Order: sequence, then C-alpha cells, then structure tokens
Amino acid sequence: MEFYIISVLNGISYGLLLFMLSSGFTLIFSMMGVLNFAHASFYMLGAYIGYSVAQTMDFWSALVVAPLLVGMLGALFERLTLRKVHRLGHVPELLVTFGLSYIVLELVQLIWGRTALEFAPPELLRGPAFTLIHGAQDGLYMSWGAVGGEACRMAGTVCSPFPATRAFMMLVALLMLMSLWLLLTRTRIGLVIQAALTHPDMVESLGHNVPRVLMLVFGVGTGLAGLAGVIGGSTFVTEPHMAAAVGSMIFVVVVVGGLGSLSGAFLASLLIGLIQTFAVGLDHSLAGLAEQLGMQVSDTLRENALFTLRLSQVAPVLPYLLLVLILIFRPRGLFGTREA
Repeated sequence: MEFYIISVLNGISYGLLLFMLSSGFTLIFSMMGVLNFAHASFYMLGAYIGYSVAQTMDFWSALVVAPLLVGMLGALFERLTLRKVHRLGHVPELLVTFGLSYIVLELVQLIWGRTALEFAPPELLRGPAFTLIHGAQDGLYMSWGAVGGEACRMAGTVCSPFPATRAFMMLVALLMLMSLWLLLTRTRIGLVIQAALTHPDMVESLGHNVPRVLMLVFGVGTGLAGLAGVIGGSTFVTEPHMAAAVGSMIFVVVVVGGLGSLSGAFLASLLIGLIQTFAVGLDHSLAGLAEQLGMQVSDTLRENALFTLRLSQVAPVLPYLLLVLILIFRPRGLFGTREA
C-alpha cells in the first residue's frame, strides 16, 4: 500500500511542476494568442538565475528575486521584439521565440558553463517531509520528518520517505493556482486583462493601455516559468539541457488539457505525471502481466521483443501517445474551446 501512496504523491508532485510550467504558457496563449516556443528557456533561466542569487544570498531570496528578474526579461522581450511581429501573424511569432530559445541556451552555456550545477535546496527542505512506516505488527502509519534507523531496521518493517522538496513543490503549485484564479476572476486587473483579449478597443476607450496590459501578461507568464525553474532546478538538476527535457512536454500538457484552458492544463499535468510515475514504478511487461493474471504464455511470446518490452522503457513515449489519442478523438482537448 505504501508503494501506491508514495507513487501517487510522486506523480502529483511531478504533475504540479508541469502545471507550474504550462500555466504561464497557457496564460500567455489564452490572453495573447502567442505560442511561446521559448517558454522552457525562461524556465531554465529561472533555475540558473536562482542558483546565482542563492549563492550570494539564500534560497528563499532566490525564490522571489529570480521569478521577478525572469518576468522582467520576458516583458522586455515582448516590448522590444514580440510586439513588432505580433501583427504579422503566428509564423513570425513562432520563429522569433524559436530563435530566442537558441540564444538563451548559448548565453547560459557562456555564463554558467556546460556542466550541471549543484543547486542544493535549503536545509529546511533537505530530507523527507514525512515517512510512511509499514510495520509487521503496527500496520501502516505516518511519521513526520525522518525516522530513526532502528525503527526501519526492525524485521518486517518497511520505511518509505517522501522528500520535503517535492512536498514544497506541491504547496507552491497549489498556491500559484489559487493566486492565478483569484487574480483573473476576483480583481480589477484580472477583468481588464480578460476584456483586453476580446474587446481591446473598448478597454482603450476606458483609459487602459492595452499593449502595456499584454506586456504585463507576458511578463507574468514568463515569471511563473522562472518560479518553476527555481523549484525544479533545486529539486532535480540545473543543466543546459533542462529546457529541452521539458519543452516538448509543455506542449503535450496544453494540447491535452485544451489550448488556453488553465483548468485543462492542471488536469492534464496531473494525468501525465501519474501515468509516467506509475509506468516507471510498476515496470511490467505484457508477458509478465499475463503470467500474473494466470494466463499461459508460450515460449514464442516470451522471445517476442514487443511482449518483453517493459513499461519503464516506454514511459517517456506514453504522454505523446496520449497526445495522439486526444488529437484523434477530442481535438479541442479536455477543456479547450479551440481545436489544436
């Protein structure tokens, strides 16, 4: 039982990291109609800037300063470059953001080098947030923090720790979701942002600067990617290829969830996180699964490469398989209003 509980929590935590990434992309697309190919690059910038700030100050300062700096860089990019090509259509937007991703990659390697950096989390987030203990006599129970070695070395006792960094990641992602929802639905600026998308002329006639509003939206979206970069870089690894590792996954999330849908991105992120986590954790093959169900498996099937292929080997492909199925049977995504 503890395996499934920890696997669910790991899947949710990874899914919420994907949501932190995809929420900024979704916000930018839903408000501006811009498919930002460089979004994962702002995620990488958040990790590297967060690392530099943490070296001079501390992690908690990096958690605030890095997203602000990344958001300012995003707003500056929108003001100086993206705004000039926005009126020309989607293709120039795609090309200029695609080019930006290569520029950011080269700058990161020039400034910070090509090797991975040791972006360690603070002392508070090191170690487990809690430990699930399955004892032979006491059954399954939870203990906050780390558990002494003696308790886990008892015969028949299994200890399953859950890292504090993943718990913190989940907390920040949920707070971010709530903050975005409140900003867009319960504040004056949120109403102005939504109105600027559908009725820009009316918003301008009321005295609001629509280009400035869109620049603010782009800056907030890239700042959210920077926040995800600080948390993801300290939890996993900070290296020059971290943007490429998650870049394609962002598009999978937003297409599966529905282009422009924040709730769809949230659900799709959780779904993909759980699918990948359980695929790696269970690690069955078709032949092995058939044997566990009591079915007879012939020697021919045992030697067949398809039937001996394990789930962990195909886990990276599963999100893209889900994407293909969504595009076939529901092109608008789970909660989208536009077809992908």
